[in-house]
Amino acid sequence: MTAHTTLDEIFEAIDAVDFPAGKETLVETARRAGASGEVVVALQEIPAEQYGSRQDIARSVRLDPDSDMHRTPGEKGAQARQGGKPGLSQHLRDAPKPPVDEELER
Repeated sequence: MTAHTTLDEIFEAIDAVDFPAGKETLVETARRAGASGEVVVALQEIPAEQYGSRQDIARSVRLDPDSDMHRTPGEKGAQARQGGKPGLSQHLRDAPKPPVDEELER
């Protein structure tokens, strides 16, 4: 299940967390901060492990691909075709630049 929230909302909800932090600490901090239900659900669905930074959380949380990643349809398609680490959200996988973007940068 993907959450209909953004990384900014998640990061705002866990602003008071001292890293490294476990999943339960993240969920409890978000609840105490008055986070929306979607933020809490997104954090409840991450793997139960220690997270050393916000980037670790960003790699693990499953968001709506259109939430705040600002990817073009071509980039999203390339990401969907690529394999990735288990548990890594599809929209966070590295995507190659489309040939048109490479050409425009020259």
